[in-house]
Amino acid sequence: MEAIILAAGEGKRLRPLTNNTPKCLVNLFGKSLLQQQIETFRSCKIDDISVVTGHLNQMINFENITYFQNPNFKTTNMVETLFCAKEKLTNSVIVSYGDIIFEKNVLQKLIDSNDDISVVIDKNWKKYWEMRFDNPLNDIESLILDDGYISNIGQKVNSFDKIQGQYIGLMKFQNEGMSFLLDFYENAKKKSKDERVNILNSNLPFEKSYMTDLLQGLINAGCKIKAVPVNNGWLELDSYHDYEVYNKKYKDGTISDLISVNSD
Repeated sequence: MEAIILAAGEGKRLRPLTNNTPKCLVNLFGKSLLQQQIETFRSCKIDDISVVTGHLNQMINFENITYFQNPNFKTTNMVETLFCAKEKLTNSVIVSYGDIIFEKNVLQKLIDSNDDISVVIDKNWKKYWEMRFDNPLNDIESLILDDGYISNIGQKVNSFDKIQGQYIGLMKFQNEGMSFLLDFYENAKKKSKDERVNILNSNLPFEKSYMTDLLQGLINAGCKIKAVPVNNGWLELDSYHDYEVYNKKYKDGTISDLISVNSD
């Protein structure tokens, strides 16, 4: 099993922390986000780890890691960043956003899933979102389940009715799911060039598509995506406000409400 960490973004909402530092190297609880992820993967016996870099890529230099670069990181999004590491999309691959950390047990649940495509979702998201946002609906996206599989993901919502969990940016592709992913991406990209239609998200250029756009596109094309539910056990560092909230909770000892920082 392999891992690909998507760490090309600029982290504009984390400024000034990212003025001279890649987002994935921001220090949280004494270690960078990327170091924490690498340690968690290795604790689960995943040693074949690739990182796709972009912003300030020359600063990212961990031993025994394979590196790819997204040279167009300023004008693309997660989908294109992932496919910069296309040669690694074989067999069984876990894909992770570079701005999250997660407990070993969260990763292990994903590893243990036998489905062709599996996506971790947080069932206890509301408590977490209420800590981060005055109005969680301003940031939240849809996630609807059908018998344990995701039927709708990544859409804007104006009520909590269509939220049965939250996508955390951690997923696995394997077996027929991998070949489905590769074929679907190539067909979607070709269609965007030939017909100037982005079937992933009609409101965006193809290269700006979000990962949730890709996942919803796969679902629409008949692919089954298994939800792997967890109850917290992870953090996303998306803004300077997040950084302040997490450090405050770390100092007063309440970060354990969300995640075990020194989880084995």
